[in-house]
Amino acid sequence: MRILIQRVTHASVAIGGSIHSSIRGGLLILAGIEEADTADDVRWLAQKAANLRIFDDDRGVMNRSVLDTQGEVLVVSQFTLMASTRKGNRPSYIRAARPETAVPLYEDFCRELSALLGKPVQTGSFGADMQVELLNDGPVTIWMDSKNRE
Repeated sequence: MRILIQRVTHASVAIGGSIHSSIRGGLLILAGIEEADTADDVRWLAQKAANLRIFDDDRGVMNRSVLDTQGEVLVVSQFTLMASTRKGNRPSYIRAARPETAVPLYEDFCRELSALLGKPVQTGSFGADMQVELLNDGPVTIWMDSKNRE
């Protein structure tokens, strides 16, 4: 499982021209799921995302998490995070999980993150054509892969 975390001042998801969900101040998380992912990948990434210290403390040092700041979180499924660009110029998405695998893991990730934060997380709509708007704060963007835990 891969996630791309962006610290944002605001973010929203529109579907069909209407706002589906939005947040102010917190994290926009794009989530890609592969066939080999398990509940362990979900738990590890949710824990990391909730506790990742990328918000400024009183001295301006990135030393606080979204949990510490009581920020909001928006999670959007994005199978293109699983793209392989090894051969040629057209990305391959062969590693991306099919919906019957991906949807339950995506929903588990959102539930796990919500439980850690003690409040609901906002979401996109799995498989929908979504327009994501955000204002990246910093900019701060961090990529994590549960198969490469560095």
